[in-house]
Amino acid sequence: MDASKRKLLALNAAKARLLAVQMVHGAASGHPGGSLSCLDVLTTLYFDVMNVDVNDPRKEDRDRFVMSKGHCSPAVYPVLALKGFFPVEDLKMFRRIDGHMSGHVEMNHVKGVDMSTGSLGQGISVAVGMALAGKQNKKDYRVYSILGDGEIAEGQVWEAFMSAAKYGLDNLCACIDVNGLQIDGRTCDVMPSEPLDKKLEAFGWHVIKVDGHNYDEISAAYAEAAATKGKPTMILAKTVKGKGVSFMEDNAGWHGKAPNDEQMAQAKAELEAAIKELEG
Repeated sequence: MDASKRKLLALNAAKARLLAVQMVHGAASGHPGGSLSCLDVLTTLYFDVMNVDVNDPRKEDRDRFVMSKGHCSPAVYPVLALKGFFPVEDLKMFRRIDGHMSGHVEMNHVKGVDMSTGSLGQGISVAVGMALAGKQNKKDYRVYSILGDGEIAEGQVWEAFMSAAKYGLDNLCACIDVNGLQIDGRTCDVMPSEPLDKKLEAFGWHVIKVDGHNYDEISAAYAEAAATKGKPTMILAKTVKGKGVSFMEDNAGWHGKAPNDEQMAQAKAELEAAIKELEG
């Protein structure tokens, strides 16, 4: 990846992080930690990988994306806004009773969202169905999904993984956001899932491990996934929960909590400094 592309991705991710924290603060509710951790992956998908059309969000041959950990709408909505699906100003309607942007990813009122999610485990199942439909209909579109490493304690997730392998869904590329934390603490304490790579390989998936904050590695992994035939691909992205905001980083307490005014001021200062450096 050339330096200009890398800089653009980093800038969009930094802007999305600021918008995400502002949304959660404005609503006094939401899930900042896991949203911030997956934003480099999500930004790479929408600004470097996926075939989407902001002027035709339901285009039949578009690539599809499903945020399986649906509470991370503060990651999805800002990326869609920055991509141009709707005005950034609309993000102020997040979690408002008179608004149209619910706390979990919602498809009926938010342009660019391919699937409403929230019940953990169901998103990846829908992504498998989308990919299977694409195969049966002989379509060229690809399907992408992001799961949380806490989410994969759900049994339905592994049923979906088995189905994807059975049907050879090489048009499906999922990513597990391995930030090591969930609402109740460290995933290794709540419900250990490692070794994820060996488990997924045993389930018939092609597995790629990356630094989830390294754009070159993320982009290369998606290119490798597109070139892999006969089986689905899983990207295991090692990330930092709360990435970009110092007091949120690697802190399970920020899974589903809004910052107060003082904390918001600090987060804003840190993220604006990152944006300014990238724009310089």
